[in-house]
Amino acid sequence: MLKIKNLSFNVASDGSEKEIIKDISLEVPKGKLYVITGPNGGGKSTLARLIAGIEKPSGGSIFFNGEDITEKSITERAKLGIGFAFQQPVKFKGLRVLDIIRLAAGKELTVAEVCEYLSLVGLCALEYIDREINSSLSGGELKRIEIATVIARKSLLTVFDEPEAGIDLWSFNNLIDVFRKQRSEIKDRSILIISHQERILNIADKIIVIKDGYVDAQGDKEEILPRLIGTTSAVKDCRGRA
Repeated sequence: MLKIKNLSFNVASDGSEKEIIKDISLEVPKGKLYVITGPNGGGKSTLARLIAGIEKPSGGSIFFNGEDITEKSITERAKLGIGFAFQQPVKFKGLRVLDIIRLAAGKELTVAEVCEYLSLVGLCALEYIDREINSSLSGGELKRIEIATVIARKSLLTVFDEPEAGIDLWSFNNLIDVFRKQRSEIKDRSILIISHQERILNIADKIIVIKDGYVDAQGDKEEILPRLIGTTSAVKDCRGRA
């Protein structure tokens, strides 16, 4: 499915270059739910943006289903089957919730089908389908609508960048249920989640720890999670308490 080889990413800083991602290699096979975690500022979200094509790497390669996509755009990657959910969802003035979910699905969904996707993320569908995706919606509402669009798209690989950010506890509990359901249903598709939250880590098939731009550890949940929650700093990172 996804294969990353010797990936690096540098940014200009005070007249020199700063390494954000340092020679990362990893794989995400089909039919699996992987979670990337680690300390704040370690490079997790940058790696997610590199996978989606939002940023271009300074070195290394990204392969998707055997094809080198390193130089491909966001649009080209989306057409190949890579979906991305932003940490801070984008607003679309003049576009209704109904419209964006239909666009994501790539077909003329019925109102009932759109309502089904919205109810999956805990929204009362009839109150939202005709609302514009603008500043009248809260951060939590925007986040849940974006997740509904990503689910409707049914990408081969879906990358969620800190999906818990900006949502309330009830919404977070509902989000865990959504991920559990998605995990039980994926066969030829995969999910990659960037998260600090222990409850999300607990539903992963494998956990990858990114620290200081490197892969610090990776392995089965049963191997990595006890190690993470066994130290004070790891507990803070995994539970989102900086």
